[in-house]
Amino acid sequence: MKKYEQITEYLCYFLNDEVRKTGLGNVVLGLSGGIDSAVVALLAHKVFKDNLLCVKMPSHYSSQSSLDDADELCRDFGLNVITASIEPMLRAYEELNPDMDNLRRGNISARFRMATIFDISAKQRALVLGTSNKSELMLGYGTLYGDLASALNPIGDLYKSEVYELAEYLGVSKAIIKKVPSADLWYGQSDEADLGYSYAKLDEALKLYVEERLTREEIIKRGCDKDMLEMIIERIFRNQFKRKMPLIAKLTSRTINHDFNYPRDITL
Repeated sequence: MKKYEQITEYLCYFLNDEVRKTGLGNVVLGLSGGIDSAVVALLAHKVFKDNLLCVKMPSHYSSQSSLDDADELCRDFGLNVITASIEPMLRAYEELNPDMDNLRRGNISARFRMATIFDISAKQRALVLGTSNKSELMLGYGTLYGDLASALNPIGDLYKSEVYELAEYLGVSKAIIKKVPSADLWYGQSDEADLGYSYAKLDEALKLYVEERLTREEIIKRGCDKDMLEMIIERIFRNQFKRKMPLIAKLTSRTINHDFNYPRDITL
């Protein structure tokens, strides 16, 4: 576990340094009862203690077990937590849009949650912490301006399988670690069912393609399923727009995100 001791130390430094640069001292995050938000919550708690606020944002599709797991985590580690249900907003929107499918329902739920937590962050004068892992970000498995939105993300360079290992190191409960990954966006929703493969298999191929930069042929020779690999590569390129700020058409000599790229901690 030496690896995760070092990762924890670095991520705590990252959180402290980047938040303090903004002049703020408080952070908030959405706590779902899942493993990603649990890991971010425990990392943030090490740094900010009582200046961390966890926010549960259930809807009528949320499983009681997820809410119970979130409550248990908060009790075990003394985390500050509140509940801000999105159910009234979501029910009202569903009534106005009776033809909604699960994709639309999931996207609007994620955006209601992010609108809620950013409003709470304004009230608390706090930064919003992200909870998307590298597997999700590379595959585009997230909602733009929904769960992908945040001011800082400490686990965005950790694959899902690594988040599980970090969770073990941090002492996250077995109930959270062993549960089927789900964003609770509709009844019976499952991340791995949506993607078609387990995170363990996806991460194995992702690391070969992204980290080791092997070709399709080299990865398939390693025993990777060809259809899964093609799906991964297609999703990586199709969802590149989710990993970037909005593209601005260049008209002047210094355009934001083209050649006006000051670091966020620049001083006057």
